[in-house]
Amino acid sequence: MILDTLANSKKYQAIHPLFEKAFAFISDQDLSAMADGKYEIDGDKLVAAVFTKPGKTREEANEKFECHDKHIDIQVCISSKESIGWKPREKCRQVKGDYNPEKDVSFYVDAPEMYFGMEPDEFVILFPEDVHSPLIGEGEIKKMVIKVKI
Repeated sequence: MILDTLANSKKYQAIHPLFEKAFAFISDQDLSAMADGKYEIDGDKLVAAVFTKPGKTREEANEKFECHDKHIDIQVCISSKESIGWKPREKCRQVKGDYNPEKDVSFYVDAPEMYFGMEPDEFVILFPEDVHSPLIGEGEIKKMVIKVKI
């Protein structure tokens, strides 16, 4: 997991061949004016989703304590404040249901080991080994999630 501000995003472009294109897409947008919806950046290899949803309690968010096998998430907070629960996958013990290959998601019964906050212009990169429960907060949370195919 990597947590930082968008101003520092260039530091992370060498980690994956598609990160440069992903961060260029983010920097080219007026994030607060973007409409909710899906944005194809590079075919199915790089897709962004912008959405506005009501914040959840920790308990509600942890019902979908999730991780992905075939994608890296770059999650950007656009408005409001958001907390995200996190735990390394290697420490998770209780899988909840079967892996969904269409949505590339596995859920866990385990609880997060820690919570961290994000504010506008901050992002987190979540790798397949990062189990996470996003959208914890109050009021409406607007964010962008870019799915980077591995």
